[in-house]
Amino acid sequence: MFFYVLISSLLVAVTVIIHAFGSTLVLRYLAWQRVGADAVMSTLRVSRILIGTVLLLVVLHVVEIMIWALAYRNLLPDSELQSFEEAVYFSFVTFTTLGYGDISLTGVWRVMSGVEALNGILLVGWSTATLFAVVQRVWQSRYKHIGHAGDQNT
Repeated sequence: MFFYVLISSLLVAVTVIIHAFGSTLVLRYLAWQRVGADAVMSTLRVSRILIGTVLLLVVLHVVEIMIWALAYRNLLPDSELQSFEEAVYFSFVTFTTLGYGDISLTGVWRVMSGVEALNGILLVGWSTATLFAVVQRVWQSRYKHIGHAGDQNT
């Protein structure tokens, strides 16, 4: 079982590195776009930033899920997952903790799927926090003139 925990830990490390890189990319893009600067942002610019952030986060998750699927396909016997497509499907269902249960692993392989579910919960939460930070920063930049006008009336 130690082998499976070790492999799972390596996969978690790889996916966390990917997510850290992607999150940093988003934050650097915001800094480069001078979000939060003095200029009020246009609706088109706000939309572009939010859509781009969501798409990048989704791509990150798909890449992370595919890494787990590749590991399953290369490590598990063919009797566990019949094809790469099945491995990807199983990985998506596990990573997102959807857990349909139509495909399940047996024996010690279940440890890996449990670790993937935990990995997925954490990374989806991280993405939620990243998206919240982006939305908050964009919202403050876009509508900061409203807050100042309200402060004068109180």
